[in-house]
Amino acid sequence: MSKSTYNVLFICTGNSARSILAEGIMNGLAGERFHAYSAGSHPKGEVHPMALNTLKTLSLPADGYHSKSWDEFTTPGAPEFDFIFTVCDNAAGEVCPVWPGHPMSAHWGLPDPAAHEGTEEERLKAFHDTARMLKRRIELFQSLPFDRLDAMSLHSELHGIGRTQE
Repeated sequence: MSKSTYNVLFICTGNSARSILAEGIMNGLAGERFHAYSAGSHPKGEVHPMALNTLKTLSLPADGYHSKSWDEFTTPGAPEFDFIFTVCDNAAGEVCPVWPGHPMSAHWGLPDPAAHEGTEEERLKAFHDTARMLKRRIELFQSLPFDRLDAMSLHSELHGIGRTQE
C-alpha cells in the first residue's frame, strides 16, 4: 500500500477532545504524507477549550476545528479514507457507516480527558497526557513502512499501536 498522501479519520463519540487532538497532532506532524480529519458519532457541537489549549501548548494550530458528525464524510465528494481510528471505547462499539474505499481501521482507545474531574491543573494534565499518548501512537503509525507491508501485516501493526502505552 503505497500512496503519496493517506487520508486518516479519527472518530470519537462527541468529537470535542480526543479526536480533535488526534487530528491536530497528525496534521502537525504529517507534512504532505498524511491528511487527518476527525468526526463524532454524536458530536457535541463544540470543541472542548482545553483541547484547543493543548494544541496551542504543543505549538500546533488551534484554529478551524469544529465538532462534526461522521455523516459529513459519507456524502458524495467527501474524502475517501485509507485509515480510520476510533479513539474512544463508545465509538468503537457503535455501528459505523459503510466507508467508501474500504479503509483499514483500528481501535486506539484512550480515557476521555473531558470527563476528568479535579482542579483546572489536573484537568489540563489529563488533556496533555492524552495528547502525549496520541502523539506517540501517531509517530509509530507514521513510521510504518507502508510500501513493504502486506494488508494483514499492516492491520496487525495498526492494532498493536492501539495497545501502545507509555
